[in-house]
Amino acid sequence: MIENPTREEIGQILKDSKRIAVVGLSDNPHRTSHSVSKAMQDQGYEIIPVNPTIDSALGVKAVSSLEEIEGTVDIVNVFRRSEFLPGIAKEFDKIDAKVFWAQLGVMNEEAYSFLKERGYTVIMDRCIKVEHALTK
Repeated sequence: MIENPTREEIGQILKDSKRIAVVGLSDNPHRTSHSVSKAMQDQGYEIIPVNPTIDSALGVKAVSSLEEIEGTVDIVNVFRRSEFLPGIAKEFDKIDAKVFWAQLGVMNEEAYSFLKERGYTVIMDRCIKVEHALTK
């Protein structure tokens, strides 16, 4: 069963975080991943687009995979379909990242269990923009 941190814990995570890698970030301004990430960028977060099919998004050069990111990532925010989460979770486990966050409507028990067994903070089926607004 997927159990998210409390709203207070989520608020603290967002206060403590600065760098958000966005898996599946689109360069199309009409896509949810773009508008949500832009809102977070406007709130002062550093956004790192992770998408092998684009050159850049929100004025930032995209990387093809999480493993291409240098340095620590506070949150990996995932805008991919639920069936892709196990593979993304395995890649997440190889980098220096703290929180695995799957957007609203995205969840996967296998990925959740894999990450929790390794001691990571996992948030699934929640919109980071909404949670940020609710916990400011």
